[in-house]
Amino acid sequence: MRLFKFIFSILILGSCLLVPATAQDEKDHTHLRRDMVARQIKGRGIKDKSVLSAMETVPRHAFVPPGKKAAAYEDRPLAIGFGQTISQPYIVALMTELLKLDKSARVLEVGTGSGYQAAILAMTAKEVYSIEIVQPLHQRSSKVLEKLGYRNIFTTHGDGYYGWEPYGPYDAIIVTCASEFVPPPLIRQLKPGGRMCIPVGPPFKVQHLVLIEKGKNTELTTTIIGSVRFVPLVRDIN
Repeated sequence: MRLFKFIFSILILGSCLLVPATAQDEKDHTHLRRDMVARQIKGRGIKDKSVLSAMETVPRHAFVPPGKKAAAYEDRPLAIGFGQTISQPYIVALMTELLKLDKSARVLEVGTGSGYQAAILAMTAKEVYSIEIVQPLHQRSSKVLEKLGYRNIFTTHGDGYYGWEPYGPYDAIIVTCASEFVPPPLIRQLKPGGRMCIPVGPPFKVQHLVLIEKGKNTELTTTIIGSVRFVPLVRDIN
C-alpha cells in the first residue's frame, strides 16, 4: 500500500507538466503576479529591482501541483507533496534580496523543492546550483525548470547538508529548510565576502531567519532577520 501511494504521488506531481495553459490563463496569471508584487512584496518593503522583476516574471503557478494553482499567488506557503512546501512569496523575495546578488554571482541552494526559488535566483544571478534530497521532487522540479527554459540552473539529488563542493566556493548560499545549526560544509563553501541566508531552529517550531556574512578574512557576522517557520532539513539519502 505504501508503494502504491508513493507511485501515485509521483504521478500526481508529474501531471502538472501535462496541463496546457491558454492565452487567457497566462493573462490572468500575469495580472495575479503584478498584484502579488504590489501588495505582498513591494507593500512589505522589498526594494531590490531585480528581485521585484523576477517575482513579477516567474510563473509561480507552474511550480505548484494542479490542485493548488488557484492559490499560487496567495500570501502563504503551499504543500507540494512529500511533506514539503513552496515558500510564501514574500519570504522568497526577502531571502533573495538579503543575498544582494548580481549577474556575476554563483549561488548554491539547499532544498530545490518545487524549483520556484531556484527560478527567482536564476533571474538575479549568473548560475544557480540546487540540491534536493527527495528524489521525486528533484525529478519533477528539474523537468519544470527545463521546460520553462532556465539554462543557468543546475540541479542534483543529494544531501544538502554537505553542499555541492565541486562547484564552490559560492558568492551566496540559500537554505530553504530549517537546520538546528548551520552546517559547517556550507560555511566552508561560502566565498569570503559572501552571504548565506538560512532558517535556524528546531523542526516544526518557530525558527530564526539568519543572515551570515563572511568577511574577507573569513570572519563571520550573523544577523537575525526575523521569525519564520520552515520544513526541516532532511538528512540521509540511504
